[in-house]
Amino acid sequence: MMYEFLLNNKFELEQRCRDKVAKRPGRSASSIQLQNGVPLFLEQLIKTLEIEQTSNPLASRAVSGHAGGASTLSEVGASAAQHGKALLQLGFSVDEVVHDYGDLCQSITDLAVERDAPFQIDEFRTLNRCLDNAIADAVNEFSYQKELVIAAQVAIELNERAGFFAHELRNALGTASLAFAAAKAGNLSLHGATGTILERSLASLSRMIDESLVDIRLVGQQAKILTAFSLADFIEELAAAAQLAAQAKGCVLTIGPVDRLLALGGSREMLLSAVANLLQNAIKFTHAGTEVRLTAYGAADKIQIDVADHCGGLPPDAEATMFLPFAQAGTDRNGLGLGLTIAQQSVIACGGSIKVRNLPQLGCVFTVSLPRLAMPD
Repeated sequence: MMYEFLLNNKFELEQRCRDKVAKRPGRSASSIQLQNGVPLFLEQLIKTLEIEQTSNPLASRAVSGHAGGASTLSEVGASAAQHGKALLQLGFSVDEVVHDYGDLCQSITDLAVERDAPFQIDEFRTLNRCLDNAIADAVNEFSYQKELVIAAQVAIELNERAGFFAHELRNALGTASLAFAAAKAGNLSLHGATGTILERSLASLSRMIDESLVDIRLVGQQAKILTAFSLADFIEELAAAAQLAAQAKGCVLTIGPVDRLLALGGSREMLLSAVANLLQNAIKFTHAGTEVRLTAYGAADKIQIDVADHCGGLPPDAEATMFLPFAQAGTDRNGLGLGLTIAQQSVIACGGSIKVRNLPQLGCVFTVSLPRLAMPD
């Protein structure tokens, strides 16, 4: 079994990865730098492989995520994102993010060949899935954090430009004021030298104002103004109302942990209505005694909110029509069939998107993707 091989050779593999890292120019690997990297990923890989040998192999997805590139909350994704963020803070490039996980894959392969360890094809598929998800989440978080750094630098530059602009305006206005005061005190003609100075100063003021208006229009066309608010508080408010509906239906509402440093953008009221409609829909169609799960997490520059139910899976072609007004796919026709339509329109109005993933014989997962913003002070 691969998980037994990895467990027995864990320290050897970690050391080989450190050796590979040390050979790359300008890169060293301390335990602090790697605590969210290779060692933790290796533990999660072992845990995933071990779970997949049990009677419920799909439970491993909570540890290492799904195949196919879908963004979901998982232990591998969370720690990989932290690793990507740490490498950016240490001044490394995105190449280093990819290389760190590639080193582990190469180390596992080399050691397996040396020890003549046989692995099953499904175990290699699991290894590849874990690596793909870890690399994707690490690179996404690295890129997002880098964009934040660039945005902060741009804000500093804009602040400096505003300071320069105010300074030049004050100079031009000061010159114009002096010229006007001199002309007034000496009863001078505005056709002379003093009048010329006043005229040039006023022209300079007019030019600077016109240029600033052009900049303002360009910035307004390129950026949307979104209101940032706490994701954790948002989810807590939703959960309080949805718990009552879940109890009445005889199902369980489970809320996943939410990072209190995450913030999302848009109209809070519209988004509360949107996600509340998704929760109501999930509770309505989920089977009694099963679970509706609400999770929210960061994925690069997006906030993802998942609402998963146990409705038994979607009917054929339901995905194509479920967001249409008055569409009702289930046997329960209580309501007007507008909840999903309202949810979709509200999410789109806030600059986000919504999609559904069918889990045949199990249920479905609605995923709302929204802009991720910096936490307001």
